[in-house]
Amino acid sequence: MANTKVKQNRLSQWWQAWIARRLPASNKVTLAHRSIFILPTGFGLFWLLFVVLLFLFGTNYQNNLVIGLSILLLSLFNTCIIYSYRNLAGMTLEAKTGPEAYAGETLLYGVILHAKQVQHQVELSYEKQRVQTLNRIDDKPQEALLPLSNKRRGWVAPGRLRVESRYPLGLCRAWSHVDLDNTQIAFAQPKPGQYELSAEQQGDDHHAKERGKSVVGVEEFHGLKPFVTGESLNQIAWKQLAQGRGMLTKEFEQPQSAPQWLTLDTNAPLEEQVSLLTWAADRLSAKGQIFGLKVPGKTLMPGSGEQHRHLVLSTLAVYPDHLEASHGR
Repeated sequence: MANTKVKQNRLSQWWQAWIARRLPASNKVTLAHRSIFILPTGFGLFWLLFVVLLFLFGTNYQNNLVIGLSILLLSLFNTCIIYSYRNLAGMTLEAKTGPEAYAGETLLYGVILHAKQVQHQVELSYEKQRVQTLNRIDDKPQEALLPLSNKRRGWVAPGRLRVESRYPLGLCRAWSHVDLDNTQIAFAQPKPGQYELSAEQQGDDHHAKERGKSVVGVEEFHGLKPFVTGESLNQIAWKQLAQGRGMLTKEFEQPQSAPQWLTLDTNAPLEEQVSLLTWAADRLSAKGQIFGLKVPGKTLMPGSGEQHRHLVLSTLAVYPDHLEASHGR
């Protein structure tokens, strides 16, 4: 039993090494003869067996009609091999960032597909995941979201994507295993707690509940918004206008009070703290408050907005792996 497992592991390692050399990871892949494999399906093997039996029957009884039928069925099988290859050849797959997700949720990996010629009944799936079938792929790009079950936080690599087709008659199975190099981050699972409330009540400030909020001002750049007639021309984002993004104006803000700081407690259980801080960051961001993050080895200065929230959650998701990466550099 142990020897069987060792042999299976060696075979799996050999296969992964071989396919990595033949089909290296790339964000964009176009299928060609080096990346497409073809074998008969179960139905195809039965078809070939039936052809052999017909040929033996025809030669034994010297029946030219039966021999001709066996040759016709064999030529049909050979034609299916060509069409099975053509149904995948020339297809381009490109990775796209999927929607954000937390640990314990299903990650969705975006893939954009298009082909120079029309292709039919293409199946896409990651290992041991639900199969998604695209009935038609043409020169118009279309996006597919492929699910992957995930329980842990941090960077999650889905592995190789299986692209498969049994078109046109199901006699042959043409497939490929492509690595789109589309690692995606899974945020820590939020866990409600009292961390945010205790942070707001620090100090003697009787306006503690307003801590971290901001008002429109001129101190810090906040973002861009559509131009409104009557606004000062000094606020126009000329660079974005030159890029063809339309008339946008710069929006600034100034803190109304001291910002929030989210701090990782190293004396408490790590996963519990990371989940609690993730929940607190979501709450603070939803309220439009300014907050920063302090974890051992890294500090994120106070900020607000969706981009800042994403940066905070990403830092928490990969902690403490980012420390090992920085030491490695």
